[in-house]
Amino acid sequence: MGAIVTLPLAENSRPMRVITVNVNGIRSAASKGLFTWLAGQNADVVCLQETKAQEHQLDKSLHYPAGYHVYYHDAEKKGYSGVALFCRRQPDRLIRGMGWPDFDGEGRYLQADFGDLSVASLYLPSGSSSEERQAVKFDMMARLMPQFKRLRQMQRDYIICGDWNIAHRNIDLKNWRGNQKNSGFLPEERAWLDELLGAAGWVDAFRVVNQEAEQYTWWSNRGQAWAKNVGWRIDYQMITPGLAGKVRGAAIYKDQRFSDHAPLTIDYDLPL
Repeated sequence: MGAIVTLPLAENSRPMRVITVNVNGIRSAASKGLFTWLAGQNADVVCLQETKAQEHQLDKSLHYPAGYHVYYHDAEKKGYSGVALFCRRQPDRLIRGMGWPDFDGEGRYLQADFGDLSVASLYLPSGSSSEERQAVKFDMMARLMPQFKRLRQMQRDYIICGDWNIAHRNIDLKNWRGNQKNSGFLPEERAWLDELLGAAGWVDAFRVVNQEAEQYTWWSNRGQAWAKNVGWRIDYQMITPGLAGKVRGAAIYKDQRFSDHAPLTIDYDLPL
């Protein structure tokens, strides 16, 4: 697995393992071995983004892994967006969407509640295809920030996993100088993450245990980006501060490629 474990676990406890990955088409990722790999990971919660399928199109024997309670939140548009959660324990409550028809119609948020803990799969829009989609991304960001601030005021712990489509700092992408005018590394996007991880009080769980550069989770399919490790870190597990001391290990899995993103695994010293 290669997790970087930095702190001991509580005596006689097993870490809660949370995996997040943008699959860029769940059927495509399945054909590349995603579900075989997942079967050996002993994850408690798996968060998927960009499933690109309607639930009726999925294979019950493959896309509903044994031992998990499986939930999908599809986009209305076929072959587009969509998120999913696989949970070892049945959630006490499931929340699909934010209550915004445009956002929810694209299948971008799915939350499972377990006692005082919530784990969510989030897929923030990309703005790279057009100025119109960048405007949609900015609008979603503006609406999400008050939501994240509101969640911080609740008496709950949150782990919000997913493809946030923003690299935060210079060390989070290879060619930061040349990407400052490109979607995903715009000054406004980075400032938004600054606020999320600053005044809003959230924590980037990966950076709790790993401060190294070149820790990428996405590589363009253009050129030789993967071979040359010209990547971006845009997949995160954002957590409320009470969980920061519970992070025990983090790993980005790159031995196999299931999509243009790599799975991000984080272990927490928490019971589920």
